[in-house]
Amino acid sequence: MSNAAAANAVTLRVVPEPDDALALRFYTVTAHDGTELQAWTNDVDGPTVLLCNGLGTNPYAWPALLDPDCGVRVISWNHRGTGGSGRPEDPSHVGIEAFVEDAIAVMDDAGIDACPVMGWSMGVNTAFELAFLHPDRVTGLFAVAGVPGGTFSSMLAPLGVPRFARAAITVNAARAMRTLGKPLSLLARNLPIGPKAVAVLSHSGFMLPVADVELTAETVREMLRTPVDWYMHLAVETSKHVRVSLRDIDVPATFVAGHWDVLASSEDMRTASERIDGAEYVELGASHFVAMEKPAEVHELLLDLLDRVP
Repeated sequence: MSNAAAANAVTLRVVPEPDDALALRFYTVTAHDGTELQAWTNDVDGPTVLLCNGLGTNPYAWPALLDPDCGVRVISWNHRGTGGSGRPEDPSHVGIEAFVEDAIAVMDDAGIDACPVMGWSMGVNTAFELAFLHPDRVTGLFAVAGVPGGTFSSMLAPLGVPRFARAAITVNAARAMRTLGKPLSLLARNLPIGPKAVAVLSHSGFMLPVADVELTAETVREMLRTPVDWYMHLAVETSKHVRVSLRDIDVPATFVAGHWDVLASSEDMRTASERIDGAEYVELGASHFVAMEKPAEVHELLLDLLDRVP
């Protein structure tokens, strides 16, 4: 067995059946380079939206979209090497450009020529890169707690860290954690994640109190199943993505920022929205996990955007 095949054998796993109360179905999509992706949908009646999720995250981070009555059909996937998706044969074939290819594969598999695209965190980079490279496939943009490129330079803003130092601090931290991946992974997999752990997280300042404790716990548990070295490999590769040109974006767009977000500067999101004609900017009293903390408000803003899409 090759090294790449061995990595895939470790990464691919059986995803448990979701709670019957959740609108959620997993399925497999083959990317253009042959990588097997764990895709998912809520199978809800309504307009279709492609979700470019946060790096290494999963459906459980979107409680409003897992409601059978949410009125929006979502298609999405788990990033390469996370959440049941296989690693590529070439480990360097990751990053925003590769994620755009995966987004196109998910759309093609679902028979979707064009639709609104939403992104969270690093998924905002993917959404805007998709709109830049394939403008005919994107009819609207919904950016949640993320900027269209240069993400690592946007981190740590609420802590008063100067912009010139932000990328150096955060990228080097990711590199250090990648080096320490094996012991950190062992520690992460043995952490008891339940209501008490969520309570600690939601009063840490990094995350604020959430609307659904159990789904938040499941979100964290799923993320911790990804080996730390692979997650940090993804992070380092996505840090290379520069800002996307916004001058040719001519579809309805909404930016939803968290005022206390330490991973995506609300000020950077506001200035990005100002470079798109007619874009809306909304700032909520939330952290980077705004869709978990304010699911109803975020979902209402998504529905408002869909009303603006021709």
